[in-house]
Amino acid sequence: MAMMEPSMVTRKDSGVDFIVLGGGIAGMRAAIELAKGGRVLVLTKDDLYESSTEYAQGGIAAALSEDDEVTLHLHDTLIAGDGLCREEAVRVLVEEGPQQIHQLIDWGMHFDQNGTKLAFTREGAHSRSRILHAHGDSTGSEILRALMAKARTISSIQLQPHTFATDLMVENGRVCGVHYLDDKTSSSRYIPAGAVLLATGGLGHVYKETTNPSVACGDGMAMGYRAGALLSDMEFVQFHPTALFVKGAPRFLLSEALRGEGAQLRNLLLERFMPRYHEAAELAPRDVVARAIIMEIQRTRAEFVYLDLTAMDPEHVKKRFPRIFATCMKYNIDITADLVPIRPAAHYSMGGVATDLQGATSLPGLFAAGEVASTGVHGANRLASNSLLEGLVFGARSATAMLKKHVPLPFPSPKPNPRAECTATATPQPTDPQKAVDEARSILWQKVAIIRDGKNLSEAVKRLGEFALPDTSTPSRQTLEARNILTVAPLIARCALAREESRGAHYRSDFPLKKESKHPQHSYISKNSLPFFE
Repeated sequence: MAMMEPSMVTRKDSGVDFIVLGGGIAGMRAAIELAKGGRVLVLTKDDLYESSTEYAQGGIAAALSEDDEVTLHLHDTLIAGDGLCREEAVRVLVEEGPQQIHQLIDWGMHFDQNGTKLAFTREGAHSRSRILHAHGDSTGSEILRALMAKARTISSIQLQPHTFATDLMVENGRVCGVHYLDDKTSSSRYIPAGAVLLATGGLGHVYKETTNPSVACGDGMAMGYRAGALLSDMEFVQFHPTALFVKGAPRFLLSEALRGEGAQLRNLLLERFMPRYHEAAELAPRDVVARAIIMEIQRTRAEFVYLDLTAMDPEHVKKRFPRIFATCMKYNIDITADLVPIRPAAHYSMGGVATDLQGATSLPGLFAAGEVASTGVHGANRLASNSLLEGLVFGARSATAMLKKHVPLPFPSPKPNPRAECTATATPQPTDPQKAVDEARSILWQKVAIIRDGKNLSEAVKRLGEFALPDTSTPSRQTLEARNILTVAPLIARCALAREESRGAHYRSDFPLKKESKHPQHSYISKNSLPFFE
């Protein structure tokens, strides 16, 4: 059995049937389904509600309106994914999405309505108004409330916050439990389980600037990588075009729905610039909008551009986007009257732990759902508001497969390469893990962000490879998060260097075109292999 350092293993807990790591939409939807087959333990490293789901503003996409069809949702998703979506995964998403939405409503979810009908809005790259929202711009929070309320009615689900899962237990090639740190008692423990679901969310805090909550450190991807799981498409990181830019303030996300309802982008000269970059203007795919903003920032030698809502009805804006309005007012910005300074920030990882359509990974006993997983749904560029839907659909599918003791489909088999390990064990241990993390974040932000090139990527790979992982023999949340960030950061850089083309969110100025000569390929990487494509 793969164990942690002896000093970290202090106590073994009694086993459970299923462990779910993460309490966002994917984890909670899975836990409710898993409860049909046994005892479920949900571990979250912070408060129960602290996840990207809680802060999701824009909404959840589903073909439920009278003028919409699942085939249109399928088409829009495939177009946004820039040729790299797995069509069978997208088909699962759009076909099973509506029934999952109805299930949520049955459990007490309250979506906004126009009279007696559901209210829909439109976001970038959607051909129809299919985005459901709740309390204006608090959709994720309301979904999580409904799921938590349902879970609390099920006695076989145990919710355990402030419990940092540190590593997967692996015996004879099968995942059979987790090691974790109890944050409240600072004690290290491990617990066996019949199967484990990674639902730990994303990796935004690998970057210097991000819209993600502080818990998004790539924990699940790092755990999967250390255990030997295959990761896929790590180079595809989506940067949200419109994050509030106020010096000294967090990069608060300004929802895509603002542009969907009429907000415009202007440069420092107050020129509306998006029509020059794409026929859909502000409603172009996110990668296009993010690159356009960066180009305008460089062209005008500015630090930001403006989001302009001043032509919109002020009362509608306040009612539709109450959370955004209130947050901006904290910084003395009235979004109904003032131009709002914005620039892109790291937002979402399309890549992650590779899974099949049932959430099974390359390691038996290990499943993944939500942002931590790479299902192929999002391809090279996620379509707005598909992420909550993915968590809902694939959280449920993963749980169903776990109940059936599903055997994963064959995954690509990388050729072993002893040079592939990204840790540089010969270098001294950093005296300050936070300092190492800050430097790594800056490297990614400067060299592996929205516009990339081979020279900068090569330098990033070299510099990130020089970091030693922090000593975790006396674990703390800071050192454990640092270990995960310093594990995941080089994977992004190495996969980005290996992909010599521009596709979706991965744009290389030295390879500005897509490789059209053959079918688009997904990247893969593991601790025993360099990046490869298949």
